[in-house]
Amino acid sequence: MAAPVCLEYRIEGNDFMVAGAASNNIKNTLKMLGISSSVCTRVAIIAYEAEINLVIHGGGGVLKAEITEDRVKLTAEDEGPGIADIEKAMTEGFSTATEYAREMGFGAGMGLPNIKKNSDEFNIESEVGKGTRLYSTVFFNKQ
Repeated sequence: MAAPVCLEYRIEGNDFMVAGAASNNIKNTLKMLGISSSVCTRVAIIAYEAEINLVIHGGGGVLKAEITEDRVKLTAEDEGPGIADIEKAMTEGFSTATEYAREMGFGAGMGLPNIKKNSDEFNIESEVGKGTRLYSTVFFNKQ
């Protein structure tokens, strides 16, 4: 792969009918590029959890994947309410999901912990009232 492959998806808030489509496209692109199944699985988990967070919490946003020779960089950005306490939000089981999201089977509070666990590099920036930016990198040579 000479040039990076860049994928970008606009994710709509509260649209549970298509939630997961972008992360599935990212996973399928990695498979077509011959990336190992272990990397595909990790990236699919990260992308899906980030996408669902955009749907549930961020009021929508943008999910991007940049695939290069040795890594996948995922970025999720929204202009939602922001996260007041990132450390608390990183706690397994903590969730601010709406009752509607919970009724749909989401909001278990495992999204951010799952993203961090599957990332080789992870960073999250958030400002209350302005939104959240999440960055995750998975290297191909680390299984």
